[in-house]
Amino acid sequence: MPDANARIAVVTGATSGIGQATAERLAKQGWAVLCVGRSPQRGHEAVNAIRQATGNRHVDFLQADLSSIVATKAIGAMIRDRHPRIDLLINNAGAIFSRRRQSVDGLEMTFALNHLGYFILTSVLLDALKAAPAARIVNVASGAHRGATLDFEDLQMEHGRYSGWVAYQRSKLANILFTRELARRLGPGPIIANCLHPGFVASRFGNDNGPFWRLVFRTAQQIAAISTAAAAEGVLHLASAPTLATTTGAYFDRSEPATPAPAALDDRSARRLWSISADLARLD
Repeated sequence: MPDANARIAVVTGATSGIGQATAERLAKQGWAVLCVGRSPQRGHEAVNAIRQATGNRHVDFLQADLSSIVATKAIGAMIRDRHPRIDLLINNAGAIFSRRRQSVDGLEMTFALNHLGYFILTSVLLDALKAAPAARIVNVASGAHRGATLDFEDLQMEHGRYSGWVAYQRSKLANILFTRELARRLGPGPIIANCLHPGFVASRFGNDNGPFWRLVFRTAQQIAAISTAAAAEGVLHLASAPTLATTTGAYFDRSEPATPAPAALDDRSARRLWSISADLARLD
């Protein structure tokens, strides 16, 4: 167990990419880091690599499928029970799917993982975050939200032709709406919640698809992507920059304040998405 005064961070999707790079930087700074991911093999490999690189032994892996409502609630409760105070939550886990898939709860997989996973884990950990003197929540969104709108009559994309890219765009729009509504509900106080576009990153993004789509993503990354370390800089800025101590509900392009698309500034949509998410999550 870390020292009672150690700062504790929870990072989802920490077994590769931005999440692993962010977890390593936090570990170097002396944080106790809980790395949440789906794959036990990748998780333990990532944690061992971070420990070796940083000398920080307080880096641990917790396995969870964050597309599952039950599993997300369970890992959140486990973290909360072990750590009644959490200083930082980084919601980063996400994916894109070329074909429509359903989660174990019958929800469209992109929505379930990229949005509802953020919503549920944050909700379960909220009391532990409130117990910290100045906690922060960082939601990894994307500039891909631009051009997207939420179809509240078909959030699960059951009707019409499915597009993996549109599903991803909508999930990233949902991340921003969630962040803004969360900040509104928390109000001014010790917890701040912000979100960002981390940049187009060279990572495992897209690897859960067939050979063609993996090739597409790999080629695009070779041409235009930034490194995971560079993308992690923006996440770390939101996680710890003293200048953001009172900034909440904001959207950033990497480390710079930015204005999201008009659809992401729709307060009515943010409230409606929150209500639907809470009903789906069946939170007490």
